[in-house]
Amino acid sequence: MAFLDIFLIALGLAMDSFAVSITAGLILKKCKIKDVMPIAVYMGFFQGVMPIFGWLAGKELAQYVESFDHWIAFVLLVFIGGKMIYENAIKGNKHCFNPKKHIVLLGLAFATSIDALIIGVNFGLLRLELARPILIIGITTFILSFAGVYLGGRFQKLYAVKMETIGGIVLIGIACKIVFEHIWC
Repeated sequence: MAFLDIFLIALGLAMDSFAVSITAGLILKKCKIKDVMPIAVYMGFFQGVMPIFGWLAGKELAQYVESFDHWIAFVLLVFIGGKMIYENAIKGNKHCFNPKKHIVLLGLAFATSIDALIIGVNFGLLRLELARPILIIGITTFILSFAGVYLGGRFQKLYAVKMETIGGIVLIGIACKIVFEHIWC
């Protein structure tokens, strides 16, 4: 898989974390490095690690689904992207949490990285090497989460939930690209 494809997947996956991080910045109001760093580390770590678990499962399934794996990838990516868009439309800007509590960050990081687990299944089904994608996903999420907290703190009226919609659209676009490449290339 090309770097650009992985980077776009990383951006799509990071949008949940980015939105949550902006919300954390809105709640914190004054962003100090000691408050920002744990948020970015939790988000980046979980987004980077979850694909490993999905990859292990996908690799085991690969021999059974090789003939239609591109359709599985398509359905999963469209499902994740659609879910992100739907939840954004339904829930809007209703994130409510204390971003200074580690247990809260653990729950948020886990919840926002479930889609990364599913992406990892796709990586396993496609028999991709995992080191580069997890580094790109983890680092991208870390950087966007770090920036998101600061943006939220600086621009208290910024509505982060729009980023989840953008992330969903990116994932759906990648799903269409996978099927297009499989069918016509």
